[in-house]
Amino acid sequence: MANKKIEEEKHRQERIEETGQVTLDKNEDKYSIHLITIIGEIEGHDNLGNNTKTTKYEHILPQLASIEDSKDIDGVLVLLNTMGGDVEAGLAIAEMIASLSKPTVSLVLGGSHSIGVPIAVSTDYSFIVPTGTMVIHPVRMNGMVIGVPQTFDYFKQIQNRITGFVCNHCKISEQRFEELMMETGILTKDVGTILVGQEAVKEGIINETGGMKDAMEKLHSMITKKKKIKAKG
Repeated sequence: MANKKIEEEKHRQERIEETGQVTLDKNEDKYSIHLITIIGEIEGHDNLGNNTKTTKYEHILPQLASIEDSKDIDGVLVLLNTMGGDVEAGLAIAEMIASLSKPTVSLVLGGSHSIGVPIAVSTDYSFIVPTGTMVIHPVRMNGMVIGVPQTFDYFKQIQNRITGFVCNHCKISEQRFEELMMETGILTKDVGTILVGQEAVKEGIINETGGMKDAMEKLHSMITKKKKIKAKG
């Protein structure tokens, strides 16, 4: 029995190190919560350097499918401290989280920049710590691009997908979101806006400021409410 517990703990630690995920222990008076971390740069189809901290979408997507299918997991807590990254991978993660039937809560810690914004708002409820930041800016692309109108049309299409998703999952309007995106007086080498803590709440992007305690309490209350509705139905 002791060896089994040691093996389980070893597997738990390895899982945290490899994927940044863990299912929190279920106590008698609490629910089973799965914790997902979105950290560093969100990696898409190309592998990033060994010195870059990344969140790999091929780790996150299968786990989200497993969570949806699991009878043992009651809710999901998403912790974010990301600089952004691959647009397609970030949107895929955001869409998967938004499609979960189980209660979900996000908590922005150091920051949730760029494509991290859709992920932060994809949950049922969102928090940001008072010192947390969100950077909103237009789509950018590294490397060589073809200087033709079709290229800029493609950029606009991608931008519309991001704007549409964000505005459908929080209270900010598309007009205001695009204004923040195209602001020229804040970032010295780019266009866009930095929102800190309560500013993100005032703009209607995040639901409220808070920390781990607040996020956990909210998630547990959402799970309780859902279970009561299910029991009545």
